[in-house]
This record gives sequence, structure tokens and C-alpha cells, in this order.
Amino acid sequence: MNFFMVDAPLSVHISPEEYKVFYAMDRELYAVLINDLWRDPVESMRIMALWLWLERSGFNGIVKKILSFPSVLINELADEALISLKYLDKNKINDAETTPVTVRVPAEDNFPLTQNFVDSKISARFFHKNRLLAIPGISKMISNVCVKALTDIMDQAMERNLLQYMSLMRVSPPVLPMAAATAGFEFDPPGREIGLHPDERTMFVTFSKGYPVNEMEIRDFFAKFFGDRIESLFMQEVLPGEQSLFARIVFYSPDSIPLILNGAEKVKFSINGKHVWMRKYVAKRQQQQKSLASPSSPPLLSSPNISQSLFARHFV
Repeated sequence: MNFFMVDAPLSVHISPEEYKVFYAMDRELYAVLINDLWRDPVESMRIMALWLWLERSGFNGIVKKILSFPSVLINELADEALISLKYLDKNKINDAETTPVTVRVPAEDNFPLTQNFVDSKISARFFHKNRLLAIPGISKMISNVCVKALTDIMDQAMERNLLQYMSLMRVSPPVLPMAAATAGFEFDPPGREIGLHPDERTMFVTFSKGYPVNEMEIRDFFAKFFGDRIESLFMQEVLPGEQSLFARIVFYSPDSIPLILNGAEKVKFSINGKHVWMRKYVAKRQQQQKSLASPSSPPLLSSPNISQSLFARHFV
């Protein structure tokens, strides 16, 4: 089966408003990435281009499927998309060569959520095998679709980020005395660091579809191998008879996270013979701070220099 479709040349002029209507669902998902999740607008446009390229390559309905998920899951899927983009960026074609500069196959375990929730055929092997088609295909998707359909949303988000960033540079929030910050709390569990936001002590956990893991299994596993470290555990809410595919674990101390990761960004455990992936949780609040601290990001694939053109007007 040939996944890849050849775009027919367009002979009919399409207005900007018609683009917006035709790509309404894609615009909605892009808005979730940059407005609800506070992801970088330039980076998010390339994520959208990757997902749209996958749709054109035979994986139908990806955008609609992703848009139906809760925001915390969309955020994790976007992170997995970035792994694919960074891999492809490292394997771009040299101008003077016909083969990639480097050929590094990403680890198969890098896409557990994408394979569980979107399509099991989207794997490291798929991106490696089709990298020579994906690199120009995604760049073309940015130029021919994303720039035309999403630029107005990106422009608004960048202007918002810039204004908030400039505001933060001028005004610093007051620092409360420790007595005021902890007023109303009579005690803290052993090991919990006072004043530290729970997000800083949280890990995101994903499970394999078809291999359900329950809360008690997770607690027993951690108690056995890491001791009493879990403050609270939040499983994905599902209907009776359905499987939770992700969870959040809040630990008493942030020190538990590097202990579990052991220097890696993501680790895989086997709980009663079922694979479980864990990584540090990145909340919307942290995404916002990251987005404001870095208003634009370097391109992951060759494409028009969007960020400079959109930001130039604000500094003139």
C-alpha cells in the first residue's frame, strides 16, 4: 500500500478567509497548543505541519482525533511530535550530497502515546524509513498550508507573549514572608518541601493500550522499589470498563524525580509484566513561563523565517 499522495497543482485562487474556513479544525487545534497550553507559537506551527503531513501520508483523521483528547494528553503528544521533528532536522539533506549528513534512528520507546492514541504504525522505524519524503513534505506543509491558515493566530499569540514578557520585566511580584505564605497549614507530611508547587513534584505516567494498570499496582511498585514517596496519584478518568492510559503522580519531594529518571528524560518500567513510561510532568503554568522567557524558537525544519517577520513590527 502506498501511503503517500501527490499534491495536485492548484489553479484556483483561494482567499485567506476560505483557507481559515477549510482549515477550521486545524486552527482550533493550533489555538489549543499556543493559547490553552502556552506552547511556543513557531514550534507549534511545525508540530501542526508534521501532523498534517501524516494525514496526507495516509494516517487519516489525526487532527480530529488529537483535538478530542484532554489538553494534558495533547501536550504530551506534541512533545512526542517534537522528538520526530528534531530527529528529521538532524538528518536533513546536504546541498552537495544525496544522502543525509547523519542517520540516527530514534528509540522506539519515544512515541508510546502517539502509538497508543493516534496510530500504532507511527513509529521510529516509520520516520527513519520515510525521512527523505518527510523533510521536504513538512516544509512544504508549513509554506503551503500553515503559514496561510494559521499565521493570524500565531501573530496574536506572539504579540500577547511579548506584551506579557515586557510587563514581567517591569514588575516583580511581591515576596510573601514565610509565615504569611504558610498560614493555615498545621503540618506537612515528612519529606514535603514547604512552598514548592505540586507541579514541581509531579511525573506523568503512560500505559500501553490493552494492558491496564491500576492505582494499587502503581503504589505497590513504588513502595517496593523506591519506598514511601507518593503523596497523591491521579488516574485518567474513564467510563466503567474502560482503561486509563495515563496518570499523574505527585511525590512528597522533587528529589524523587531525578532518582526515578536516573539522568534520562523518560524511563520505562515493567509493572506486573505491563510496560509503563514515566517523565517529568510539564504543567500549563510551566509552559507559559517557558513561552514568555523565549518568545521565539529556532526552526526545526527549513521554512520561511516566520518569527522575525511577525515580531519585527513590535520592536520598530
